[in-house]
Parts: sequence; structure tokens; C-alpha cells
Amino acid sequence: MGLFDLFKKSKNNQQDLQPLLVDMHSHLLPGLDDGSESIEESVDMIKELAGLGYKKLICTPHIMGDFYKNTPESIHEKLQLLKNKLVQEQIPIELEAAAEYYLDEWFLDRLSKPETLMTFGGKFLLIETSYLNEPVNLDETIFQIKASGFYPVLAHPERYTYLYSDFSKFKDIFSKEIYFQININSLSGYYSKPAQVYAKKLIENNMVHFAGTDCHGMRHIHALKKTRQSSIYRNLIKLPLLNNGLLSA
Repeated sequence: MGLFDLFKKSKNNQQDLQPLLVDMHSHLLPGLDDGSESIEESVDMIKELAGLGYKKLICTPHIMGDFYKNTPESIHEKLQLLKNKLVQEQIPIELEAAAEYYLDEWFLDRLSKPETLMTFGGKFLLIETSYLNEPVNLDETIFQIKASGFYPVLAHPERYTYLYSDFSKFKDIFSKEIYFQININSLSGYYSKPAQVYAKKLIENNMVHFAGTDCHGMRHIHALKKTRQSSIYRNLIKLPLLNNGLLSA
């Protein structure tokens, strides 16, 4: 029985509200993408997230062949720099790094060299697509990811407008045993009203495995504080989310 099967088995055994202790999707590493621009900004955001109860943050900078040509080496360099700063500032929080991979030709080439891919929780591989255009090779890519021994995690599916015409499109992707991660701020309509609608539908249909802040800047922190007060957020954390299991990963 795989992890996906365990999730399905436990989804009807909802427990009392459990606080999210792990964020597995953020852009806190400075100067790597469209997230934090400086180590000072990174520290300020981490202080805020720690104040919200997070014990572990997994940084996932973009890797895109044409725009963000980050490598494991460049990511680990910034990770260590930020870790050292947190020690100096005496901020007791666990920090790790993976990556958010854009599904382009570069990714398919890199997938043939799986040892170079950055994962979280052992084998979880975070991927994203174009917001507007459906990837022609999504099914094949999911198959190749799984064949390479990884668990594909689709970042913020509620924001992909090419799925909006029919909710069955979400269900079709979900049926391929790909993990879904929604952005917490989608619940408040921060990104758009449709993103809010579909995030809610995913929650109602027990189609969410992970919840992430996708934090790029302090603006997302401010929005997060408000979103966490909503009834939709409370419904989200009633689900058997896999976030907290990453504390020991």
C-alpha cells in the first residue's frame, strides 16, 4: 500500500483541528527567484511564520529552464546562509530546501537524471504548470515522475485556469494518484474568486494532501493571518493533511 492509499484510507477519520506545524511550499531563500530579495526580508518572514506556530519551513525556489536556473548547489548555498543567520538571531525553527519545478522541456531532460532533483519528505517532488495553458504532456510527465520513484505533488491546482471549465478535470488529474497542494491564501480569494471557489471544492471533495503558504513576501504573511481566521481554513485543517508528518522526515 502506497502513501496515496494511506491518505485515502484515513480521510474519513477526521480528528479535531490540528495546527499546521510544517509549511512545505515557500520562497524564503533570498535572491533566487521572485520571492525574498534579501536575507533580512527572509528573516522577517520566518519570524512571522514562527509566530503563527510553524516549526519547520521547507523552502521551494522556482526552477524554470528559461527564467530561474537554480541548481541544488545554489539553493543549498542560500539555505546554509539563512540557517546561519537564524542561529545568530536565535530563531528556533527547522529549515530545509527542495524546489518547485516548472514542467518544461528542461524538466523532462532533468527527470532522466533523478539524482539531481530536489525533493521534500524523502520522495515528494513539487511541480507546477502554466496557469493558462494545459500541458500537452502532463499524463506522460506524471507517469515518468512516478516511474523514477518520486511522488508528484501538484502545486496550487486551484490556480490553473485551464481546469476551470469543468471540475471533472481536477478529478481526472487526481485519479492519477498525484498529490494536490493548495495555497492557504486561495481560501480568502487572495489570488482570484475562481481560485477561492475551486480551493473550497477541492476541500469539500477531500482532494487536498498538503497546504502551503507559497510565501513570496510579507504581503502573503499579512494575507495569511486573515485567512487563518476563516471557516474555510478550519475546514481545510480538518482534513488528514500530510504536512505535519514532514516534521520527522
